Amino acid sequence: MVTLTGFADEISPDLEQQMNVMESEGISHIEFRSVNGKNVLALTAAEMEQIKERLDARGFRISSIGSPLGKYGIRDDFSAELERIRLACEAARFFNAPYIRVFSYFIPEGEQASSFRDEVISRMKRLIEMAESYEATLLLENESKVYGDVDDRCLDILQACDSPRLRLAFDPGNFIMNGVKPVTQALPKLQPYLEYVHVKDAVADKRMFVPAGEGDGEFVPFIRSLKETNFSGFLSIEPHLHAYMPDRSGPERFVKAIQSLKTLLAAQSIAWN
Repeated sequence: MVTLTGFADEISPDLEQQMNVMESEGISHIEFRSVNGKNVLALTAAEMEQIKERLDARGFRISSIGSPLGKYGIRDDFSAELERIRLACEAARFFNAPYIRVFSYFIPEGEQASSFRDEVISRMKRLIEMAESYEATLLLENESKVYGDVDDRCLDILQACDSPRLRLAFDPGNFIMNGVKPVTQALPKLQPYLEYVHVKDAVADKRMFVPAGEGDGEFVPFIRSLKETNFSGFLSIEPHLHAYMPDRSGPERFVKAIQSLKTLLAAQSIAWN
């Protein structure tokens, strides 16, 4: 059985509307990135208390803190990042979230990623040290334009850091946007580190995100592989369907994304909660 979650701020900035839509689809977890337009790391203690009370009252849990850690230039001052990782770890502890999503730093345009490899690894290890002290697990997302935007560099980070506190948030749509075939190319290399999935698909030639199964993200064999490997973690819906459904509302886009994923799961007889 897998557990469905998602970036509910793509539904609406409003927490009640986020929970209403998720609840209507039978989902009781949220990957917490923002509420009321405010990033989770910018929330005050009082705001966090209020949000947790509202989540608890309706039986919602946080699957991961959707932090912006590592979504900064590799030449940016790292001291600010150390404060952000502390805040992220505090938020994960407060919301009882097992994971914190991170990235691997934007590489300057026109420069070789390999030139910044040592600095990326050094920074990731510092983030891991903080996570270890809080018993939190970092999830590396294969984001575009960062060091780990392709499969080989994701593997490089994971192997070089060699920590159970750094795992992979596998994002098929992002791999497509970076010329990597998620299943035939990336998955065989990254399978040992796969602990979480960001569910979005993409059409390569249109450079557009689409519902799972409608793009080039090899979602049918990917879902089949999850079944074959007895994956029992989180599938986190991150639709990014603004271009695909430009005239529809946030709730409508999100429900479309959820239902597309449910169809794929049903085809493989994979149960979810």
